[in-house]
Amino acid sequence: MAMRLSFPTTHRRIPTLPSFASFTPRRRNVAMASAKRSPKRLKYSTPRFSKEGEFVSIEVDPSGADSWKLEPVIELLKQGAVGVIPTDTVYAIVCDCKNHSAVERLRRIKKIESSKPLSILCRSLRDIDTYTMGFPRGDGHGHANVFRAVKQCLPGPYTFILTASKELPKQCVGYGTTSVKYASRKNVGVRISDDALCQAILLALDAPLICTSVKGAKENEWMIDPTAIGDIYGPEGLDFVVDGGVRVAEPSTIVDMTGPYPKVIREGKGPILPWMVVEDDDDSLLRQDLIASGT
Repeated sequence: MAMRLSFPTTHRRIPTLPSFASFTPRRRNVAMASAKRSPKRLKYSTPRFSKEGEFVSIEVDPSGADSWKLEPVIELLKQGAVGVIPTDTVYAIVCDCKNHSAVERLRRIKKIESSKPLSILCRSLRDIDTYTMGFPRGDGHGHANVFRAVKQCLPGPYTFILTASKELPKQCVGYGTTSVKYASRKNVGVRISDDALCQAILLALDAPLICTSVKGAKENEWMIDPTAIGDIYGPEGLDFVVDGGVRVAEPSTIVDMTGPYPKVIREGKGPILPWMVVEDDDDSLLRQDLIASGT
């Protein structure tokens, strides 16, 4: 049984809603779903997070008014734990991007192949400049400076695809684990979430968090109830859940910034802006992978 940390609070839990929600651009559908997972504990290589106790669930006011309750979660993340936190879109499974063992555990819990890309939750634009090659800034030869436009979107419900820099561990962009030879450096999705709880956690850490969405069994279906998330992923090896209430199933809008122009590869919560290009016929593997894992 999960251990819930109790704190004095006047916050009341939202009445029970469906545990899963399906998302389609410009349309919301909430559907009931069930999932069964094997309760076996995952095995992972050392160094690893040493678990002293049961699965932890912490209920926090979504406004962040009692964000001091997040201190145990912050310490767990620093030790290499893998858990679930809210964002300004859907709930995300996260871990320290510099902890290789934690990243491997996250992939195993979510059942993500080592070749599939993940995203990072950043604290600020400085993190994006550090861990990626940055946004196109124009060169005077017809290439637009979109950096100024992007700054107006962040923090916000967007995932921008950029080329990873050498500062980001190769394991974070996929294409290998500690037992598989790394391939060439690839792209990574970056997010700066406009969520009080997510920001409070990130600001207490010294590096971004690897993140992937908490999806249901069906395509375009997200788990929106933190209690249900804990019930399903706790037995799979998840260490904690930050309960910020039931969320709406609206994932981020994904924009690929690695090409000649900003291309929308998934329309989500973030509005499509005039400088973004929408192509309905994009069916690339990158698009499929990022839509599958992006928050």
